[in-house]
Amino acid sequence: MLDCDYYHVIITLDSALDRLWLANVRAMTDTLFQTARDTIFELMGDPKHLGAEPGMTIALHTWGQMQGLHPHVHCLVTGGGLAPDGTWRAVRGGYLLPGRVVRDLFRGKFIAAVRQKLELGKLAVPDGERLQQVLNLLNKLGRKKWNVCIRERYEHARGVLTYLGRYMRGGSISSKRIVAWNEETVRFRYKDYREDDEGGGKKTKELELPLNDFVRRVLMHVPEPGLKVVRSYGIMAGSRRKDLNSCREMLGQGPVEETEVRTWQECVAKLGDKDPSRCPVCGARLIQKEVFRPDFKGVTRKFPLADAA
Repeated sequence: MLDCDYYHVIITLDSALDRLWLANVRAMTDTLFQTARDTIFELMGDPKHLGAEPGMTIALHTWGQMQGLHPHVHCLVTGGGLAPDGTWRAVRGGYLLPGRVVRDLFRGKFIAAVRQKLELGKLAVPDGERLQQVLNLLNKLGRKKWNVCIRERYEHARGVLTYLGRYMRGGSISSKRIVAWNEETVRFRYKDYREDDEGGGKKTKELELPLNDFVRRVLMHVPEPGLKVVRSYGIMAGSRRKDLNSCREMLGQGPVEETEVRTWQECVAKLGDKDPSRCPVCGARLIQKEVFRPDFKGVTRKFPLADAA
């Protein structure tokens, strides 16, 4: 990460688009990433705001506290960027972009992209609806206020990365939030962010759901095979290492060091096992055999896998 300020931008889709999302998860995900990227890059590339190309990492979240559908992206944006003359240009005054401008531009770009894909047949119309109904919905959404939040300036990226990493690894719900379960129901804790009559909010409550409904909600947030839910753009893109190192040099940092690749045995050893090459149950030496993994086209291929002797 660059040694500069960072900004956390959260962009949320209107809930009226939930049915269209569920009918086109992959295409809607791509559209959300692309329009979020284009919105930030267009505005920050404007000399009126910054006049430089930033770096940005975007992570997709599709869940709310009650495990319902709530598609939104968290954007980690550098507080500066690479100017056309090859110099580093920092955001001035600790102020990234005007929230209303970001909101309106994103809304326009997203609705236009969805409308175009619908008309070209690249998006499926939800069951029980007609194309004209969806187009009418887009017209209504163009007049609503969407939820776009630009958080305060951070002096580094670690806090936001830790927050996003915890959700990426842990999924939509952690085990510690599940209070009780049986063959028919599951009860879990959630945070209610709605304000009450006394102006308070963020209260911890409990929700009990039928088992099948709970499982359905959780599985709704499991990404499709091969769908990238974290993507980097601009000077943070994987293909822009030269530009990234140039920016690092201007900020007094050395070039990016390649991450050391560790074997699974080395990872297990760090957890305290004396001999990770042996089965912890029977003590037999683990030998490589094979694993069957789909290539997402219906064809099965074989890969090496450690298994007990």
